[in-house]
Amino acid sequence: MLKGFGNFLLKELKELIRDPKILLGMIIVPLIMFPVLGAVMSFSVQSAKEAAGKTTLLILNQDTGPNSTQFIAYLNNSLSVYVTNATMIDDAVPQMATYNATELAEIPQDFSVNVSSGKAAQVRFYSIFSGGGITESVGSSIVDSLVGQFNRAVAPDVIVPEQGAIIKGKPENVDPRALSSLMISQAIALPITILILLTYSMQIAATSVAMEKEEKTLETVLTLPMDRFSILMGKLSGSIIVAGVGAVAYMIGFNYYMGSLTGLSQTGATPDLASLGLVPSLFGYLLLGTSLFITLLSALALAVILSAFAEDVRSAQSLVSYIYPLIFIPSLVLMYVDVNVLPVWLKAVLYAIPFSQPIIASKAVILGDYLTAGLGIVYVVGFTLVIMYVASRLFATEKILTAKLKLRGLRKRQGTSNEET
Repeated sequence: MLKGFGNFLLKELKELIRDPKILLGMIIVPLIMFPVLGAVMSFSVQSAKEAAGKTTLLILNQDTGPNSTQFIAYLNNSLSVYVTNATMIDDAVPQMATYNATELAEIPQDFSVNVSSGKAAQVRFYSIFSGGGITESVGSSIVDSLVGQFNRAVAPDVIVPEQGAIIKGKPENVDPRALSSLMISQAIALPITILILLTYSMQIAATSVAMEKEEKTLETVLTLPMDRFSILMGKLSGSIIVAGVGAVAYMIGFNYYMGSLTGLSQTGATPDLASLGLVPSLFGYLLLGTSLFITLLSALALAVILSAFAEDVRSAQSLVSYIYPLIFIPSLVLMYVDVNVLPVWLKAVLYAIPFSQPIIASKAVILGDYLTAGLGIVYVVGFTLVIMYVASRLFATEKILTAKLKLRGLRKRQGTSNEET
């Protein structure tokens, strides 16, 4: 029934594997990309743990009894502890920068009285909220662990820690761990949207050019009485529209999926992001949209340039896949890790990749950091202008019809193997 199937399948596999573009784009690149991604994630988490081990705690002590002194001394054995002379929590928050503190504790006036009488003494701990990465609540977890150890040494549950967060310089009575979890779930959607938009649109743009080269219709298009830059912009605009519709459809289903999981797993009250000021303003949305559009435009122009060196659609898609690591790795890393906890050199690498700028801008506008978003836009505009110039020059000449990318070493080896066969 399937006579000759095995020989035909073997022939097809040999043709696919011998194509250097497919070999590099679909086999070698993923083998490199995922180990690099794992190494970056592991290094980021390890760096965050080392930074958490150096947690600095600023204490606002409103109690004059001996138990608060004992409690502060106990914390000082494991953390760098400083006691502020402020009298109000709002006055103590600005002093955190002076002491380079990441945590703030407020000991109430009746602390020693409650501890001496065996009553529960409440101490509120505030953590600085800086973006909602997976390492956001490491500092508060360390403090909770130390409070638990102190309770076991003195009396069970004598100190009841209450968690709070410092958001944009203001203390808020919200659990930083719950806030971080919510922000991570919210932050997953945008990187995935950007990833889908970029990959879909690049494939569409590359296929559009390569298909016309393969079917020999590009010569006819270039002879039309219209400016060639208009042809380039028409191809880019069409790719943006089609990719946008596909991404919206995908995100509708993905958001429903995430919402159903959140409804099943949620056990406590959800923090109100709007009341906490963690919702982008109209200006923030404008900056974010601008960053996304310019980044998408540069990716499409880059795809058009690469597809110009392809002989057919399959080769064009393989060439475009070389860029995917520059899209996937920043998206997946920034999806869970706060860029502020990364080492300087790793931050520089992520900022240098233009496709990471919309994700960085999305987190920056939430915290009101419009300068970071604006500088990212300026950088991507410069990158896009260079790419658009190269693409326009390519369309302005006949090289768009004759350009080919050949990997000589692989081709040579292929020819040798074919002769031997």
